[in-house]
Amino acid sequence: MLSQRMQEALNKQVLMEAQSSQAYLAMGSWADIQPGLKGVTKFFFKHSDEERMHMLKLIHYINERGGFAIVPALAQPVLTFPSLKKAFEELFAHEVKVSEGINELVDIALQEKDYATHNFLQWYVNEQIEEERLARECNDKLELIGDDKSGLYLFDRDIMTMEQE
Repeated sequence: MLSQRMQEALNKQVLMEAQSSQAYLAMGSWADIQPGLKGVTKFFFKHSDEERMHMLKLIHYINERGGFAIVPALAQPVLTFPSLKKAFEELFAHEVKVSEGINELVDIALQEKDYATHNFLQWYVNEQIEEERLARECNDKLELIGDDKSGLYLFDRDIMTMEQE
């Protein structure tokens, strides 16, 4: 059984995962109308789907543990970006924020000696390590590319394989 505090904290994370999904969906829509960014578009849409899956996993967990998962209302995400670099900087900042939320949940679980939730959250801890690594790597590559159009072409072509490295 979840404590009220843990339920509220998990529902806060549901909101954060939903916001992530919406933000990446908006990034994907923006990328889709930029010339030559089909790989980046697929990347953002895929990440939107993954964040939704993270949200659903939390919803199921809360309900299975006797709580009530709240489906949150969402604010309008940022819709346009001055550059691809800025979009990926936003992605990285968002992933860091999500990691902070997961760390806060782990802290609450340990304080409350809720070892089942602590165990459940380890998947999210590991997932965030990978998400931050990937976002950092994308930003590093875009920094190296600068304004080089051929580099951007290669980045767009290779982005879907970066996750497998």
